[in-house]
Amino acid sequence: MSFVAINVLTVPAAMRDTLEQRFANRAGEVDKMDGFEAFELLRPVEGQDAYLVYTRWDSQASFQAWLSSQAFGQGHAQASADGPAATGSSVWTFEVAQSKTRA
Repeated sequence: MSFVAINVLTVPAAMRDTLEQRFANRAGEVDKMDGFEAFELLRPVEGQDAYLVYTRWDSQASFQAWLSSQAFGQGHAQASADGPAATGSSVWTFEVAQSKTRA
């Protein structure tokens, strides 16, 4: 089964458009990584103030390879150059125990 990493970003209201623009214009380096399966940016709707950056991988090893890759640094260069849009971040990791998608 797959491995999921969710980066939970605390984003002030004034920086939400900036964050979404950065992801819309992202370098896409993660898409090229071995073992990468999916990416989603989840916007808070009601009662939440955190964005979730969801990535799915074929294994935890593939995710760890992404974190230690040069591509990771390249993919995050814009945030470093322009300063962060988020004021806080934590990463949640999961193994997929069950999965069902619509055929």
